[in-house]
Amino acid sequence: MAQGKNSAMKDKSAPVTLKVLAARLHLDPATVSVVLNNVPGRSIPETTRERIRAMAREMNYHPSYIARSLRNRRTMMVGILTPVLSEGYHSEVMNGIFEQLIEQDYFNFIATHRHRAELVAKYPGMMQSRGAEGILAIDTHLAGPLPVPAVSIAGHTRIPGVTNVLLDHAAAARLTLQHLHELGHSRIAFMHGHPNSSDSDTRWEALQCAARELGIAIDPALTIHIDEDRTTPELGYPVVERLLRQQKRFTAMVCFNDVAAIGVIRALHDAEIRVPQDVSVIGFDDVPYAAFHSPRLTTIRQPLHEMGALAARLLIDQMSGGQGERKDEVMVSPELVVRESTGAAGQAK
Repeated sequence: MAQGKNSAMKDKSAPVTLKVLAARLHLDPATVSVVLNNVPGRSIPETTRERIRAMAREMNYHPSYIARSLRNRRTMMVGILTPVLSEGYHSEVMNGIFEQLIEQDYFNFIATHRHRAELVAKYPGMMQSRGAEGILAIDTHLAGPLPVPAVSIAGHTRIPGVTNVLLDHAAAARLTLQHLHELGHSRIAFMHGHPNSSDSDTRWEALQCAARELGIAIDPALTIHIDEDRTTPELGYPVVERLLRQQKRFTAMVCFNDVAAIGVIRALHDAEIRVPQDVSVIGFDDVPYAAFHSPRLTTIRQPLHEMGALAARLLIDQMSGGQGERKDEVMVSPELVVRESTGAAGQAK
């Protein structure tokens, strides 16, 4: 008697299978599977579909994705490579990615590599072995071809089989320097980003080219090379301290990103230098809090959310065997967002 009771309890706690659900509904398991897996092109009355869904909820039935992947040879899994999980650039890109993957019923898992080359080399294979059909790489220096279809956001190296989603940095540099030039700034301090950042060298080369076009001299004494890989305003604070200790004069600063710009503004404030009356500051990215900082930050808007969504769509198309021709590069356009942190040179009284 006790044994029968235990057996009944065990059966009640066991996962409900498709066959059990179909038997309860008095339907063919194939019909139930078509409805619960949203298989298109099957003529099943809506009343039957709703009855199947209602019974699945009542019996707490969950489809077996392992069984489904074995049948379809699809795991619906995507691996995401990113150096860090930080607020701002990386989170905005990932939010765009998540939006598309959720809409298309894909699952994802994330690996952070902290820009360590051995992890960047090892993780793609590990992702494939764990079922990833494709890989999205954010701000990652990929060393060579990947074992599955891949799309890289801010990847500047041509790699066979990898599509790069890139910002037009030449246009971004022109927007930056033309804005400051029109405001009368000529003594401009610059930040050259940390080598770990995928955009660092490309952005710096674009700024140099735009400066030559506009006749703006880049003073090496006013050029700071970022030597710390940080994702907080501490990135920009010591830059200004260094220039002020050296008694360097400048009326504007071009920051590597918005996070650095916020650190720069704080350092200038602590030194009793006003923004923008004494020094104009321009950022890069237009992260969500840039518009709420004081002063509100003038910046180059990089459409981070859209870049993530675009990369995900491109990858899904590749994994699904889309008919479109795969491109090596897809370029997106920047936008200058003028707020309160830039003003005309010589405002100080």
